[in-house]
Amino acid sequence: MITDFIKSYTELIVSNPESIEVDLHEVGDNFYEITIYCEEEDLGKIIGKSGNMINALKTIVNGCKAKDGKSYKIQVIKL
Repeated sequence: MITDFIKSYTELIVSNPESIEVDLHEVGDNFYEITIYCEEEDLGKIIGKSGNMINALKTIVNGCKAKDGKSYKIQVIKL
């Protein structure tokens, strides 16, 4: 659910939406890492000016923590 939201959200703001990939890996007990893979030219668009865009994503994901009790970390990596 959360990965589908992040994928659809990032596809709206990048130049190459077909290259976006989102993976979810369990790191520990109730701790998950979300990795967003994108083209190098889209990296800045996902992070945003002064990190505002990625911080907005983190805020939304932290809201999910209240619902399901899981902690998430978001990472953006170029392809």
